Parts: sequence; C-alpha cells; structure tokens
Amino acid sequence: MMAAKGANDIADDDLEPLADETARQAQRVVAAYAEDADECRMLLSMLGIGPGGRGE
Repeated sequence: MMAAKGANDIADDDLEPLADETARQAQRVVAAYAEDADECRMLLSMLGIGPGGRGE
C-alpha cells in the first residue's frame, strides 16, 4: 500500500545533486553515531551516500 502524497512531497526531478563536500560531512556524522560498521554501511546506503553510491 502506497502512502498518500502530501503537499510537501518533492519529485525526484526537483532534487538537486548533493555536493561532494556535503556528502563527506554527512558520512562523517553517520560514522560518528553508528553503533558499528554494519549499521554505518546501512545508514549511508539508505541516505544514498554510501561508498560507490556517488560514482566514487
């Protein structure tokens, strides 16, 4: 069952690419708060900033 779209939903076409420096900063924050390496990888993947997720 799909969730209803609200007035604040953003279409994929409207999203700006994430700057490399912003992604690196986000990766550091996630790594600092993750319980272990597996959780860190999962969270980075969910955010779309995991290793190789940005063409690295």
